[in-house]
Amino acid sequence: MFNSKIIGVGHFVPENIVTNDDLSKLMDTSDEWIQERTGIKERRFYTPGEKGSTAIMAFKASKLAMKRAKVTADDIDAIVFATLSPDYYFPGSGVLLQEMLKMGTKPAIDLRAQCSGFIYALSVADQFIKTGMYKKILVIGSETQSVALDLTTRGRGMGVLFGDGAGAAILEATEDNTKGILSTHLHSQGEFADVLCVREPGTNKGGKVIYEGQHEMYDLISPQMDGKLVFKNAITRMPEVTMEALAKNNLTIEDIDMFLPHQANLRISQMVQRFLKLPDEKVFNNIQKYGNTTAATLPILLSELWEEGRIKEGQLFALAAFGSGFTWASALIRW
Repeated sequence: MFNSKIIGVGHFVPENIVTNDDLSKLMDTSDEWIQERTGIKERRFYTPGEKGSTAIMAFKASKLAMKRAKVTADDIDAIVFATLSPDYYFPGSGVLLQEMLKMGTKPAIDLRAQCSGFIYALSVADQFIKTGMYKKILVIGSETQSVALDLTTRGRGMGVLFGDGAGAAILEATEDNTKGILSTHLHSQGEFADVLCVREPGTNKGGKVIYEGQHEMYDLISPQMDGKLVFKNAITRMPEVTMEALAKNNLTIEDIDMFLPHQANLRISQMVQRFLKLPDEKVFNNIQKYGNTTAATLPILLSELWEEGRIKEGQLFALAAFGSGFTWASALIRW
């Protein structure tokens, strides 16, 4: 059986930087209020002139990942694309990226697991490689979320959190079972689906709400979240699934060289770090400058670490995520 190793990573974020002070001009908030609750200082939004596109950002991140991996689109056997903000209601953004890369008729798989999407996508790609079906797979996390945010005081609870961006990773088959993705661990709990969601457009009400202009439309088409419940579950599930991965591989917390938590809220990351008793030098966060880019947070983190020369052969990386669904997941990667 083959193992999967990451041979290249890349990312892309829009040039438009939106600071907390910028948001304070649109809603009743302040830089102090946002930083105290989330740790976020700024985020990236597509500007109208850029015609924001989840697939276009994915394309730019993919080209960088391919350059670093020294491969071309012809070398890639399949795409696994994670996003909650596709370019179209259907089809998914995977086929758009496939066409941009001129990959002929190779498969593009779209996956929706929200903030856990990148690890879910890694897991799917890993299984394809392990079975020998594919040798090289492009895994994407890309989000254009700014277009759906209510940037008024009414929507500030969600509006200050999210940003746009994309990250990509190239997975390749290897016969060395001591390197690459050691294991992935996926969970979900649908009883909490309504705790963090956007209800429309959907089929639950036949999609008619949008067209009939009913008074409750705002609550249906805008992101809704019970922040306290999400926080409580995130700080429980992320340490739990990290420990699950370590136990599966007969490893301990001390074996981790770098812990990458999903970038939902700096306070969540800090609590998870505290529960796992990890020192600061083993934990990497960038939510301060990008906000929550959902499925893109972890590949953006990996790409920045690559750029900074902080990824070394033999290092053990632990990735953990939690998000809407509820979904949560972890991955252990030996570089």
